[in-house]
Amino acid sequence: MKVWQYSDDINTDMLFPGKYTYTCSTAEEIKPHLLEDLDPQFAGNVGEGDLIFAGKNFGCGSSREHPVLGLKAVGIQAIVAKGYARIFYRAAINQGLLLVECPDAVEAYKDGDKVALDAEAGMITVSGTKFSFPKLPPEILAISEAGGLLPYTLQALKDEKS
Repeated sequence: MKVWQYSDDINTDMLFPGKYTYTCSTAEEIKPHLLEDLDPQFAGNVGEGDLIFAGKNFGCGSSREHPVLGLKAVGIQAIVAKGYARIFYRAAINQGLLLVECPDAVEAYKDGDKVALDAEAGMITVSGTKFSFPKLPPEILAISEAGGLLPYTLQALKDEKS
């Protein structure tokens, strides 16, 4: 697992350039363009289970779903940030991308530190130091585990019929 570290105000165009909005619509088309202007190494080196650490206002900008869809598709386990733009936050829930708000962990992290995330317990460990964050509601965790709001809803409807 690798941690990708970024600053404040990372907007949706930095995550996925708007110039591709109408030519890329599937996860496979989106993935090679993720963070290409901000961090050209990201798309080719990101791995399943990686984390992103970032500052405040992560995901500000337009309300396009492309950045969230792409980050989920490349296997980002979670984004740990000081804060999120509300539209990005909602889009992440819809796609099942886990977001954690823990400013102290972001401040403590230094390149190469070992990180462990326990979303259910509301705990993140950075090089042996534990940081707590408000536990995510069970519904949000369930949506994330289901892979997004649509799969979660479909499963709930299926369970209801049983």
